[in-house]
Amino acid sequence: MLPFLLLASRAEDAAAEDEYAAYLRYGGLEERELHRIRLEAAPLPPLDLSRYSGVIVGGSPFTSSDPPEHKSTVQHRVEQELAALLDQLVARDFPFLGACYGVGTLGSHQGAVIDRTYGEPLGAVEVELTREGLQDPVLQGMPQRFTALTGHKEAVSSLPPHAVLLARAATCPVHMFRIRTNLYATQFHPELDADGLVTRIDIYRDAGYFPPESAEELMAAARRFTVTEPMAVLKNFVARYAR
Repeated sequence: MLPFLLLASRAEDAAAEDEYAAYLRYGGLEERELHRIRLEAAPLPPLDLSRYSGVIVGGSPFTSSDPPEHKSTVQHRVEQELAALLDQLVARDFPFLGACYGVGTLGSHQGAVIDRTYGEPLGAVEVELTREGLQDPVLQGMPQRFTALTGHKEAVSSLPPHAVLLARAATCPVHMFRIRTNLYATQFHPELDADGLVTRIDIYRDAGYFPPESAEELMAAARRFTVTEPMAVLKNFVARYAR
């Protein structure tokens, strides 16, 4: 099988390793089947897409909708590299799955309005599949409503007409969408379980997602979550596009 490619951008090693392990676990992949490039560490090298089954973009501390003057040099570089890559991916309708930061990257690339109107705190949210979502192969076998873990400062407030809305929530109207046939973005985290959320709360307690003094309370609440359905997105994506 040709490997999948994970493009990561978490500078904290603990968060980066936990994320990679989660994609391996819930994607049913071995390390040789999921190559990883940490975008925050060095420029993206030239990619031969014919060597990969698909591209996955993980979550990120970067916020796409921040004013340019508030973005670091690294964030500007990463955004430019991802935009150039998405030019190729969209043109080829190449398999792509962007989780959380994928909404900001693919959404921005395709003309969605990305802003802070529908940010959600770290925690659990009930996601509902649309009619199109219930028919989509990457969401095959999932219930119409399920609990997912999320936490984001920005979200899509308006999709372009050519995007297909696949999932929504009461607090965030765009939780998953598709571009063309094979490019997907989720606002919820399909790789994140309760243990992973606890890890991220601990690591990002000073990142502005929540008041730092509430970290212990949030971690205690996260340990009570049981989240299993969103991982089917990863399993289905891998099964559909592995070649």
